[in-house]
Amino acid sequence: MRLKFALAAACVLSARALPQAETSTSTSGTSTVTGSTTASEPISTAPATETTAVSTAVPSPTAPLGSPLPRQAALPPKQAWCPSEIFCAGQLLQSVNLAKLYVDSKTFVDKPTAFDAQRVLSDFNALGPQDNVTVGAIANFVSNDFRGEGLELEALTLSNFPENPTFLSKIKDPLVKAWSKIVHTYWSDLIRGTNPETLCSDRNGTTGCESSLIPLNHTFVVPGGRFREQYYWDSYWIVRGLLESQLYDIVNSTLQNFMDELDTIGFIPNGGRIYYLNRSQPPLFIHMLAAYVNRTKDTDILDRALPLAEKELAWWANNRTFKVESPTSKKTYTVYRYAVNNTAPRPESYLPDYITANGEDIETPLTDEQKADLYAELATGAESGWDYTARWSRQQFSGNLSNTEPQLRSLNLRALVPVDLNAILYGAHIQLASLFDRHTKSKRDLRARASASSYRKKADTLKKAILDLCWNEQKLAFYDFNTTAGGQSSTFTAAAFYPLWMGIWPESLLKSETKTFGAFSSVNYVLNMYNGTYPATFLETGLQWDFPNSWPPHVYIILEALNNIPKKLNKQKLPQINSTVTSFDLVPEGQLGLSEDQLPKQTLDLGGYAATDINAGNNTVINGGTPAKNEKWRDSMTRQLANRYVSAAFCSWYSTGGSIPGLLQQLSPEELNATNSDPSSEGHMFEKVYLIHFMFPPLDPHKCH
Repeated sequence: MRLKFALAAACVLSARALPQAETSTSTSGTSTVTGSTTASEPISTAPATETTAVSTAVPSPTAPLGSPLPRQAALPPKQAWCPSEIFCAGQLLQSVNLAKLYVDSKTFVDKPTAFDAQRVLSDFNALGPQDNVTVGAIANFVSNDFRGEGLELEALTLSNFPENPTFLSKIKDPLVKAWSKIVHTYWSDLIRGTNPETLCSDRNGTTGCESSLIPLNHTFVVPGGRFREQYYWDSYWIVRGLLESQLYDIVNSTLQNFMDELDTIGFIPNGGRIYYLNRSQPPLFIHMLAAYVNRTKDTDILDRALPLAEKELAWWANNRTFKVESPTSKKTYTVYRYAVNNTAPRPESYLPDYITANGEDIETPLTDEQKADLYAELATGAESGWDYTARWSRQQFSGNLSNTEPQLRSLNLRALVPVDLNAILYGAHIQLASLFDRHTKSKRDLRARASASSYRKKADTLKKAILDLCWNEQKLAFYDFNTTAGGQSSTFTAAAFYPLWMGIWPESLLKSETKTFGAFSSVNYVLNMYNGTYPATFLETGLQWDFPNSWPPHVYIILEALNNIPKKLNKQKLPQINSTVTSFDLVPEGQLGLSEDQLPKQTLDLGGYAATDINAGNNTVINGGTPAKNEKWRDSMTRQLANRYVSAAFCSWYSTGGSIPGLLQQLSPEELNATNSDPSSEGHMFEKVYLIHFMFPPLDPHKCH
């Protein structure tokens, strides 16, 4: 499973509650989690030493070994950015995937070869014409010619690991404190380095095998599970968590790896494999750099980092911008989009992409041009980080939740102006300007001052574009802009909070507490209507970035956006919900894009669905924390949302085998069986939670009391 979001968010949210927000969990009455580390702590060093094993998988085909490979569609074009005949689009990769040797296509492309590329290709060609090759022959070929996936990396053990980082001293409740300390230790499970003993090329360039790995020079943290290498936007939340855990040298190493990529590749790819070299991810490098410098005061890193940060912004400006005319102001803006050059299935997701483009359920086969467009959209969706969501579709969802291919065939992402991407890049320009200010050695440093001024001007121009194209004054929300339709998307998503996180506030909000509440009214709706935190969207499609999935980064971003609300706009208490005024009534008309009847409903323990606000009904929502005296609406939302996440993460861990000696006994084998766990399990951290369930996997929340 992917730990990056859950682990980092748990560290950050456990480390510091937002102003006037007391977080708690019902596991032990009222448990408070507050406080933060200071920004002036010295950099600690915890060098990574000692290695531990990395596990691998063996071929396990679902079809009989003697059965022939399925009939194959024509091969896609070769991809100039990915020339490997083994790990990139081509006959070998397609045949291995159609043999269905592994549940996950990524398993194969992460396996280094056992021999040089020429011999591997010779062995594959010796199998003969592909229409006569059996599944068993492919399985034997892979077993003989490939080694374990991820073998080029080594798990590292941290020496001088900080046992009691400062944030733990700020946690008052013994149970939450003990659990947070356990979560803090999980970093040790995710530390990796490049293994020089198993790399396919030595320093002299001698190659005895081939690998998809992009070797890194410094220690890094992996997200976990199938994500064995360093990733781009994942690392932002990893960095935030590492900073709370006082693992500053690992943050520095992470930044150095990204700077190496900017130096050698020219941009930061999606992840550390060659099959990611045609795409990036949400550009958060400058935000990571600023967070590190602000916490550690290490301005020496800026000598190298600032020119490369400029290179990062230049890559996005040169490769991911287009001009869009506003239908209201008639002004033309240069804005950012996700747009990947790709005409083949992604190697790490080859089989799912292949089926999406060539599925038997397609009544009229796609043309080569349509397939190429689809493959570009699929790769672009991966670049966005939201892979996948109805947010990117050109048509409303139709079909069943277990078959998402029809929905994916309508992706239209390259034609959209994603509000979150543009907000991130606005913030990157602002942060870079501030870093240039910090790097100025004297008032006579004219270049640094000029650079800071230039980036602030660019940020201001982008801010105007975001407000013009993406802000809706009637609905009091930000939306993506759809260039195909020539107007704003009607799909409301968690991306609406990115501009508010980055400091882009419409004047109307700054002048009105009522309107500011309206901009956050969907948070109030969620807290009253559902048991979980906050969904990526309110559209139930079966896609992982749609309802009911709730992702920790969105919780973090909403909390940061709430924290940005000025005190003058936080004078009123949270409106009361009753039989005549529902939380939906408080949402500006049309903001959610769905009527109250169309919105998904909260399931009830005894069956059926909640017809209205469950907080106002049977009080089935728990773990919202204890209100402070005279608590204002912003602080109430912050407290409840933070508690929902921390409690959900804790209870998911507890329900899958977690225990704390002397404080919390492990659940019984019968209770653990409900989550397919057993007494040997030590508890799991999950990448996401369900909005309609208190925890993931779904379990009676009262089991966590």
